[in-house]
Amino acid sequence: MPQNSIKIVAIACDHGGVEMKSALVEMLSKDGYEILDLGTNQTTSVDYPDYANELSRALIDGKAFRGVLICGSGIGISIAANRFPQIRAALIHDALGAKLCREHNNANVIAFGGRTLGIETARDCLSIFLNTEFEGGRHERRVAKLLNPHST
Repeated sequence: MPQNSIKIVAIACDHGGVEMKSALVEMLSKDGYEILDLGTNQTTSVDYPDYANELSRALIDGKAFRGVLICGSGIGISIAANRFPQIRAALIHDALGAKLCREHNNANVIAFGGRTLGIETARDCLSIFLNTEFEGGRHERRVAKLLNPHST
């Protein structure tokens, strides 16, 4: 990952996550992060896989160190992102999940449901996600198997 991407967070959503994305972008800016905003910024219907794909490619290319995805439920957009072996997108609903997805799974993308989660909870979870380190140790081999599911 290029050195200059350390504090860049990529964020993208479909039409179901526009309001939450706006609130999270504001929070990230106040916290000193640079934001790679990959859209959408409109509430007209769009296809969530397009935004998950763009964010995933941005992380793989080293343009950001972490990503945030939002769709109506968070389910579809996290499934789309997890099609990329280098992406570990976790659909999060609470602070404990935000902490554990980093400590145990080395998640590099957090996903939220714009219609299923309150903005304050999303803010708290995002802060925890960005400030929690991967534990490594016994979790290393498990995460490695995510990159190569055919390994034993």
